[in-house]
Amino acid sequence: MCGIVGLLMKDPGKHHLLGEYATKMLEGMATRGCDSAGLAAYTGEAEGDGARKISVFDPDGNLDWNELAEGMRKHIGRDVDVSAKGNHAVVVPRGAADEAFRWMVENRPEAHVLSVGRSIEVYKDAGHPFDIAERYGFAELSGSHVVAHTRMATESAVTWAHAHPFTVGEDFCLVHNGSLSNPHSLRRMLERHGMRFDTDNDTEAAARFLEWRLREGDTMEEAIRAGFRELDGFYTFLIGTGEQLALVRDPFACKPAVAAETDEYVAIASEFRSLAHLPGVSDADVFEPMPEEIYVWNKEPAVLAS
Repeated sequence: MCGIVGLLMKDPGKHHLLGEYATKMLEGMATRGCDSAGLAAYTGEAEGDGARKISVFDPDGNLDWNELAEGMRKHIGRDVDVSAKGNHAVVVPRGAADEAFRWMVENRPEAHVLSVGRSIEVYKDAGHPFDIAERYGFAELSGSHVVAHTRMATESAVTWAHAHPFTVGEDFCLVHNGSLSNPHSLRRMLERHGMRFDTDNDTEAAARFLEWRLREGDTMEEAIRAGFRELDGFYTFLIGTGEQLALVRDPFACKPAVAAETDEYVAIASEFRSLAHLPGVSDADVFEPMPEEIYVWNKEPAVLAS
């Protein structure tokens, strides 16, 4: 079981409503997964050449985020912005982020990097989705699109690390409802290509496979079609990049999904009850995504690409 949630705001003038809408959608999926939850929001881009947002999590809650930013600032000789919410923080070193990232890995190993990108911010934790959404202020988020997940663990441990979204590369994330039967063979193949894994979760194998295909030059559609050949199992995947929101179901469509599209938004969830509260949903184009059909919405312009 597990719940997926996706929301893309077509109208830039409505970006301030992203968190409010998405939080209610996420809470609507709480009964499909109440052991952990997570959310990736695509907010405003980091300012400056080479600047990146680094989403960081301290599971023990002992880090002083201001002290971390000051240490990084002294090392790289550039300003560092930090925005903290509990044991999560978004750290933004001005200018190229590579040196700042290496410093944090080497000097603050207790700070676990959840994502890196121009616009992505990731929050995830163990616990009930209602509590997590309140803890990290999901309703206050503003941006273009969101990918979120509620988890009921079936094949790996209940920890913050096993919670979705899984992120690899820059501005890429994936959430998954279902299970793969061949994650270990995928993992061995990807490790030969230099991929490093953080968990034993099957969703991480899918995320790393698709991002690897994108890095090799595939379009989103080409990467997903390669997944049809290589990923064995049942799945509904919701994928986010800095510019796109993508949805795909396996050839048997065993795992549920429903989408609603209006002039204001594209909303996706495992069940319609997560969409029922949205304004204008009674007049929306509501449909069940077809098996092995690829749906990709572009942020600019916010239209269905395929």
